[in-house]
Amino acid sequence: QVQVVESGGGLVQAGGSLRLSCTASRSAFTINNMAWYRQAPGKQRDLVATITSGGNTNYIDSVKGRFTISRDNAKNTVYLQMNSLKPEDTAVYYCRAEVIGALDAWGQGTLVTVSS
Repeated sequence: QVQVVESGGGLVQAGGSLRLSCTASRSAFTINNMAWYRQAPGKQRDLVATITSGGNTNYIDSVKGRFTISRDNAKNTVYLQMNSLKPEDTAVYYCRAEVIGALDAWGQGTLVTVSS
């Protein structure tokens, strides 16, 4: 079974930057797409950005031009570089790894708080 662990959250002022990391444990399974989600207080969990195993990326409109998703396949790690952060980006950010032949793996989440 694949496990993923996120890190890099914290408190930042509006306009600041944070870099989130998510590392998947080594296993016999192959990881396909990876993605970042976020869940603000009292709201549903929403997709933020995705990246395929080949490096193709997609973003929701509200983060385009500010967030960059990338991955290092050798390290089984996906990153989310977040720039020009806004208070509305405050949320718990979750990583999801699509595992071929097994259930998707979700991390425990990392809290990002953006103060105005």
